[in-house]
Amino acid sequence: MRSEDTPFVGGPLDGRVLPVLLGHTGHPPKVYEVPVPDEHGGAPTVLVYRRVQAGTTRRLGLHKGWKYVHDPEGRRDGGPKWPWTKRTRRTRPGADG
Repeated sequence: MRSEDTPFVGGPLDGRVLPVLLGHTGHPPKVYEVPVPDEHGGAPTVLVYRRVQAGTTRRLGLHKGWKYVHDPEGRRDGGPKWPWTKRTRRTRPGADG
């Protein structure tokens, strides 16, 4: 299997570059979960990182690769997004509505 060195931004892995296995399409997974064991032997804490575009070229706007950004909420998107299903809305903290 192929892997790609991918940078991590935010959270405990900030600034690290780790090899991430690529899927059959040649892209890393959209969500990368890192289990961190508990010191006292309890359930491990799972850190969630989401894949975002690392940047684009100046002239043509071509894709320059991927990076992972820490998601402190750690929620996973639940399954495929069909047009006939109702999606849950995320609310911003402090937003009234």
